[in-house]
Amino acid sequence: METEVPAIFRARETVAPERFTFHSSRMRMKRVRAEELAAMDADSGRCAAELSDARVDVLGYACLVAIMSLGEGYHRFSERKLAKVAEENGAPAPVVTSAGALVNALHILGARTITVVCPYVKPLTETVVGYLRDEGIGVTDYTALEIPDNLDVAAHDPEALIPIAAALDHRDADAIVLSACVQMPSLDSIEIVEDELGKPVLSASIATAHQLMRALDLPAVAPGAGTLLAGGYAETPFPA
Repeated sequence: METEVPAIFRARETVAPERFTFHSSRMRMKRVRAEELAAMDADSGRCAAELSDARVDVLGYACLVAIMSLGEGYHRFSERKLAKVAEENGAPAPVVTSAGALVNALHILGARTITVVCPYVKPLTETVVGYLRDEGIGVTDYTALEIPDNLDVAAHDPEALIPIAAALDHRDADAIVLSACVQMPSLDSIEIVEDELGKPVLSASIATAHQLMRALDLPAVAPGAGTLLAGGYAETPFPA
């Protein structure tokens, strides 16, 4: 959230006039496991209050698996809850969750079936797959990289994702999610994999950036970030 999402917005600044500032508040989590994810999510209201003190124009909740591990459709509840925190603090702002953004982005792309790369241990990866399927998105193949340490997830080489993605069965997939995690970097490899596989490739970060731009009522475009931000989906409506 603090690296790739700003990088996507900086890329947008090279082709559009708007300029952006970024503000962060952190929920603690060291190992990516269910107990720490639940504790982290329980702290999300504090973060929303702190960020709304800055009178930001949009709030983004970065952890996809924290949302998806708390039950089907939880991103909708979380977005409403955090928007209420901001409103009660006198600073109403739309809220984007990376979980909801990925679901919405796949529907925007018309992707009925996908393949997915996750850094999580297998049980959490299966939770993500189940969440997507519950949202009407078929998952034909996926891989769990089994990286439990959150800092190791951030240090994963995005170029290593290229052969990992190639090894998945994409025959029936409409799109590829190269990183179902805003912590695992993938931006530098997105368009390489698109060129190799000939299908739309996106990540949780790209989906989040797209939805943040639409929440700001700005065209969702940025060079170097794949099909979703190439311009064809610049004016899709922000979900109510």
